[in-house]
Amino acid sequence: MHIITVGLNYRTAPVEVREKFAFSENDLPHALHQLMNTKSILECVIVATCNRTELYAVVDRHHICGHYIRSFMENWFQLERKHFTNHLYMYEDEKAIEHLLRVTSGLDSMVIGETQILGQVKDAFLLSQREKTTGTIFNMLFKQAVTMAKRAHSETLIGEAAVSVSYAAVELGKQIFGQFAKKTVMIIGAGETGELTAKHLYANGADRVIVVNRTFDRAMQLADKFNGIPCSMEEVRHKLHEVDIIISSTGSQGYVLARDNVAEAMRQRKSKPLFMIDIAVPRDIDPSIASIENVFLYDIDDLEGIVQSNLEMRRQEAAKIEAMISEEMELFQQWYRTLGVVPLIRALQTKAEDIHKETMASLTNKLPALEEHELKVIRKLTKSMVSQMMHDPILRIKEAAGERRAEEAMDMFVKLFALEGQLLEQQETAKPQAVPSGGGASHSKSPTAALART
Repeated sequence: MHIITVGLNYRTAPVEVREKFAFSENDLPHALHQLMNTKSILECVIVATCNRTELYAVVDRHHICGHYIRSFMENWFQLERKHFTNHLYMYEDEKAIEHLLRVTSGLDSMVIGETQILGQVKDAFLLSQREKTTGTIFNMLFKQAVTMAKRAHSETLIGEAAVSVSYAAVELGKQIFGQFAKKTVMIIGAGETGELTAKHLYANGADRVIVVNRTFDRAMQLADKFNGIPCSMEEVRHKLHEVDIIISSTGSQGYVLARDNVAEAMRQRKSKPLFMIDIAVPRDIDPSIASIENVFLYDIDDLEGIVQSNLEMRRQEAAKIEAMISEEMELFQQWYRTLGVVPLIRALQTKAEDIHKETMASLTNKLPALEEHELKVIRKLTKSMVSQMMHDPILRIKEAAGERRAEEAMDMFVKLFALEGQLLEQQETAKPQAVPSGGGASHSKSPTAALART
């Protein structure tokens, strides 16, 4: 088996490309199952944020699985691959594992060390678990990634400087206006990003914040936290002329602010400057609004250069996290190499138990006069002998599983103890559950390679 990642992010694709690859929250479960039903996919997780869309998969044939995953993207998003292939990256095995660890710990983010991605990866994994598209490999890997990221943020200072996309948006506003006092700010979207934005605005002196959300109750909840004013989506166009700054971050699939509405508001404002930041992907604000006189519109890609002043210290702390990542990769590889040992040990134990049962049956046939307590003593002593005989071979094969030539050692173990029959029986018993729905595992001449999938 192999682990691969196929994706695009803020480095490889501009926002106008990324927004075409946004998964809506409601569509994600269906997308997971469709990806799972793609040939050769054994496990999968989709991580979709405003800055990245990444498909993680456990596959049986890594050489052609990139093609299958691109085909899934082509079909799901209804786009010809020639329009997006140049924006994609693909990582395999160790590189894929390292990439996930870097993403989850915030080292691959636009704002290095940000913590929001940790929650997003965790949510993506938990959704995949609920939808039963993960198995042994990803259940281990994603739990390890989340745990390591939490440790990285608690044991280093990487999160000390307050930088995030929402923070960058507020900093850009300060560059334009100098301060937020006596300025009216409208936040569209009361999700996590909207709440972080409101927190930064409040801390920087904003005294009039209008919170807009499709669900009015949620707008009220967030507005109450910061002495703000709740507003429904339907009322937005009637309040635009009052606003100096708009920061939008909804999950809408279409524009929430149209050009005509903003143009009318600017006439009422007598062309007093309006500052707009669109953090959402897909974008919330019609890009043509930027052509209106005295409207200054920025999207998420414009924020990248704003946060540099607080990043140097984070880069220094990132070096410590890189060392943690190297340790975690080695731990995962050690665990992964031992996967093939479990069925071998089980096969040896099964064979030993069968031999013991046959021996005891033969004994009772040949010595029918033995009393029950005598049989019990003999059964206990012989079972202890068998266990002691197996102890050292089991210990040695566990040690060998962590070494470079582990597969050769495990194949030799099978031959020395003639375990082929027991392994075949295990595979036949486990066949209905051996391969998750959506992929057919390729057969291998190596029993350890084959058994790692059972």
